[in-house]
Amino acid sequence: MVDVALPPSRRKLVGQPLLYAISVFASLGVFLFGYDQGVMSGIITGPYFKQFFNTPGPIEIGTMVAVLELGALATSIAAGRVGDIIGRKGTLFTGAIVFTIGGAVQTFTTGFYVMIVGRVLSGCGVGLLSTIVPIYQSEISPPDHRGALACMEFTCNVFGYATSVWADYFCSFIESDLSWRIPLFLQCVIGSILAAGSLVMPESPRWLIDTDQDVAGMGVIVDLHGGDPNNIIAQAEFQEIKDKVIYERELGEGRSYAVMWKKYKRRVLLAMSSQAFAQLNGINVIGYYAPSVFEEAGWLGRDAVLMTGINAIIYTLSTLPPWYLVDRWGRRVILLSGAVIMGISLGFTGWWMYIDVPATPNAVVICVVIYNAAFGYSWGPIPWLYPPEIMPLTFRSKGVSISTATNWAFNFIVGETTPYLQEVITWRLYPMHGFYCACSFILVYFLYPETKGVPLEEMDAVFGEEERLDYESERASLVSNTRSPSARSGSARSGSARSGSRRKAATERGWVSRLLYRDDRSTYQPIGEGDE
Repeated sequence: MVDVALPPSRRKLVGQPLLYAISVFASLGVFLFGYDQGVMSGIITGPYFKQFFNTPGPIEIGTMVAVLELGALATSIAAGRVGDIIGRKGTLFTGAIVFTIGGAVQTFTTGFYVMIVGRVLSGCGVGLLSTIVPIYQSEISPPDHRGALACMEFTCNVFGYATSVWADYFCSFIESDLSWRIPLFLQCVIGSILAAGSLVMPESPRWLIDTDQDVAGMGVIVDLHGGDPNNIIAQAEFQEIKDKVIYERELGEGRSYAVMWKKYKRRVLLAMSSQAFAQLNGINVIGYYAPSVFEEAGWLGRDAVLMTGINAIIYTLSTLPPWYLVDRWGRRVILLSGAVIMGISLGFTGWWMYIDVPATPNAVVICVVIYNAAFGYSWGPIPWLYPPEIMPLTFRSKGVSISTATNWAFNFIVGETTPYLQEVITWRLYPMHGFYCACSFILVYFLYPETKGVPLEEMDAVFGEEERLDYESERASLVSNTRSPSARSGSARSGSARSGSRRKAATERGWVSRLLYRDDRSTYQPIGEGDE
C-alpha cells in the first residue's frame, strides 16, 4: 500500500477550491488561444490597419492571420517531449513567456514582415499552451468532473475570443493606429498574468509520480483531496497511479512515438481526427473572418464587427450547457447532435448568400449564430477533452501533442485558404464545410467509444486493449489492500457476474440509447459498491 509519509498540507487552498483555482489559472492559457484567434478578425477590416499595411490583399491577410498556426504546429509537436522533460507546469510557464514576447512584437510592428515574426512567436507560445493545458487539466481532475472542467476551459477559450472581438470594436472608434495596436497589446498583459500564476500552481501529480517524485506527487493528490495525508481516497489514487507507472515500465517497450503508434494506433487516429474535424467543420471560417463573412452578406464596416461581437456573446453562452451535460449525456451524443445542427446551418448560410435577397444579411446572421452556438456546445470543447482522456499516461504528452499539431495544421489550411475561397467559390464555401460536418457525424457514430465517467487508468478497458488488472479503479486499489483473503478469493466469481450484468444492461437499453451509443463499449462500468 502507500508508504509515503506526509505532514499535513500547508497550502491555504485545498480540495475543490484548489481544483477550481488551478482550473481558472490554467484556463488563461486557452483564453489567450481564443483571444489570438479573434483579435485579427476585427482589425484586418479597420481603415488604419489597411492604411498601415498598404491595403493588403487576400493572400497577405490570410498569411498574417494563419502564420500563427505554423508556429503553433511546430511547438505543439515539440510540446510532447518538452512536457515530459520539464513537466506540465514548466511548459505552461514557457508557453506564456513566448506568447507575451510575440504579442509585444506584433504591437510594435514596423511592417508586414515584423508582424509575421510576431505572429509566429505568438503561435509558438499558443502551441505549447494548447497542448499542455488539456493534459494538465485532465491529470488533476477527478473522473466524474473531468468533462465539466474541460468544458469550463473551453468556455474561457471562447470568452477570450469574445473579449478580442469587443476590444476590436471599441478600439475601432480611435482615430489612429492605436485602434489596432491596443488590442494586440492586451495579449502581453494576459500572457504576463498567466506566467506569474503558473509559478504558484502545483505540478501534475501524475507527472511527478511518473518521474519518481512520489512524495511531491502524493502531496499534490492530498491537497486536491482536502489536505489530510490519511485520506483513504487520496492514498488509493496514489497507489493506482503508481501501479500503472510500474506496470508500463515492466513492459519495457520504451516511450518513443514509434512505440506509441504501434501500440495505440487507434487511439492516436481518433485523437487526431477529433481535432481535424473541429477545423474542417468550419469554425475558423467564422472565427477568423466573421466580419468578412458579414460584409459579404451585406453588413459593412463597423456594423460587421458589431454583428461579430453579438455573435461572440451567444457563442460564449452556448459553451455553458456542456458543463452540466458532458458528464451526463456523454461525449458521443454531444458530438453527433452538434454535427447535425452545424451542417444544416452552414448549408442555409450558403443558400441565403446564393439567392441574395433583401433578407439575406439578417438571415446569414441568424444562421451563423446558430452554427456558432452548436459548435460551442459540441465540437468546440469535446476535441480538447477527448485526446488526453483516451491516451495512457506514458504517451499522454506525445499523443496530445500529435492531436494538437493536427488541429494547428488544419487550422492553418483553413485560415490560409478562406480569404481566397471566399472570392473564388463565394457561397459554395459554406455547404462545403457542411459536408465535412456530415463526415464527422459518420466518423463519431461508427468509431468513437464513450469515455464518460471512466478513470484515466481504466481507459484500456474501454478500448478492449488490455486486461483491467488489479488496479481497475481508485476504490479497487484501496479495497485490494484492505479486504480479507476470502473476499479476494471471490473476486473471480464476482468478475464473471459483473460481465453478465453488463451484457444484460447493454441489451436492455432503449432503441434511442442503442442508436446513439452504437459500438461504443458503453457496457464498461467502474467497479460499484456491490462488486467489491
